[in-house]
Amino acid sequence: MVQPARRLERIPPYLFAELDRLQAEAAARGVDVISLGIGDPDQPTPPHIVEALQKAAADPANHPYPSYAGSRRFRQAVARWFEGRFGVRLDPEGEVLALIGSKEGLAHVIWAYVDPGDVVLVPDPGYPVYKAHTLLAGGEPYVLPLREERGWLPDLEQVPPDVARRAKLLFLNYPNNPTGAVATLEFYRQVVEFARTYDLLVIQDAAYTEVGEPGYRAPSILQAEGARDVALEFHSLSKPFNMTGWRIGFAVGQAGLLRPLATLKTNTDSGQFTAIQEAAVVALEQTPPTWFQRLAQLYEARKELVLRTLHEVGIAATRPRATFYIWARVPERFPSDGDFAAFLLREAGVVVSPGSAYGDHGAGYFRVSLTVPDARLAEAMDRLRRVLA
Repeated sequence: MVQPARRLERIPPYLFAELDRLQAEAAARGVDVISLGIGDPDQPTPPHIVEALQKAAADPANHPYPSYAGSRRFRQAVARWFEGRFGVRLDPEGEVLALIGSKEGLAHVIWAYVDPGDVVLVPDPGYPVYKAHTLLAGGEPYVLPLREERGWLPDLEQVPPDVARRAKLLFLNYPNNPTGAVATLEFYRQVVEFARTYDLLVIQDAAYTEVGEPGYRAPSILQAEGARDVALEFHSLSKPFNMTGWRIGFAVGQAGLLRPLATLKTNTDSGQFTAIQEAAVVALEQTPPTWFQRLAQLYEARKELVLRTLHEVGIAATRPRATFYIWARVPERFPSDGDFAAFLLREAGVVVSPGSAYGDHGAGYFRVSLTVPDARLAEAMDRLRRVLA
């Protein structure tokens, strides 16, 4: 039998696929499983976006192959949204690139820039895609520890100069998955200076900028002076508009920095269905502020419930300003976060994400997602009280 490529042996099983497998096994045993593991919003996509897709999908003009870079209407809508949201002006002709979800773009930008042996600075704990695709491309991940005492921000001064000089890319993700931490413009200014010093490209995964507590507005790295020369930013419509299954996102930044990714995508995919891009235009331009306010209030109420429950059973948890995740410490009586997650699944039928699945520096923590209906979340918290009290 033909063997798969050896490069696949370098990467661990994908976190969420493994969670799906364990959950399916429990369900097959008759367990009523409540999954707090995957960040997939339970609320539906707003009706005006669904209606826009239905109308656009029925238009034969949208049925041929789409533009590789994204439709002009979509790129223009992104540029208008970005300027209104962050005050940063973009040229839609060369500084906006449509993605089939930001995950696709984050994976492909590694292949567009990293040669075998190149170093990629990867946050830990962090989204598994950064490290996995660095390994697949033959690059060398260099771990940037994220620690609670630093607010889950990397200490760039601790990167050895010889490592920084070999680095091609630096991955950031704020608001942060899995910790819920946020970054300031002052931090981004420090990042820009670091990138200039060592001639590397910053990849800011900004999937959660629009998901935060009431009144919080996350900044863009492109607001920092000089960032356009050293950074690309990746956004997704998945989280703020409850469009995870739609697979639509975008990358923005200086045209010269964006072009290698566009070249790779031209030779890899044929773009996203134009009708979905048309619906995304409506999402960006016609979604009222009240939508985001209601969403923020919904997650805030769920956050309060989870934090209160964890406190009652003696678990320390960080209060996040953004994302819809709670990052918490595993109780000391459990040998590891994996053991704790297995215990909750076995004894309570509740799935949480073990922190070590996001990297070695996530060990001893676990992540709770707030993206389940209120009644199911309340039931999950009742079960946690029962088995952990």
